[in-house]
Amino acid sequence: MELLDIGEVSAKSGIKPSALRYYEESGLISSMSRHGLRRQFPQEVLLQLKLISLGKSAGFSLEEIAGMFAKNGTPDISRVTLHQKVDKIGRQIQKLAALRDTLSHVAECPAPSHMECPTFKRLVELAGKSDVKLAKKKASTIGRSIKRS
Repeated sequence: MELLDIGEVSAKSGIKPSALRYYEESGLISSMSRHGLRRQFPQEVLLQLKLISLGKSAGFSLEEIAGMFAKNGTPDISRVTLHQKVDKIGRQIQKLAALRDTLSHVAECPAPSHMECPTFKRLVELAGKSDVKLAKKKASTIGRSIKRS
């Protein structure tokens, strides 16, 4: 089995050695041995690092990502967790699309000022209602968590 030292892993993955050491301390990756003071990693670490990067891009915390690897470092990802993340990303996409459309309207609106534009006022009102619903939902979730404690 060919091992890569930490510098090679860093060069091939684009991840700084300090981050690799942190990932190792966090249990996300494992070195196999040392060559002098330099950590040696198996080739499979490059796939693990790609999965870690993908997980971070999807919004998973490092702790959540660590739970997605089996003891031997192979991926062991819950499909239920993935479906939940897909749903959350879908909601984020919808919100961002609405924001994009609102900003686009504001940029192109022929009204003399935004406050004279009925569409702008309606969009701001809808955004405000959405924020209130979100705040109420968060408050009720926190309240249920406190009651369970």
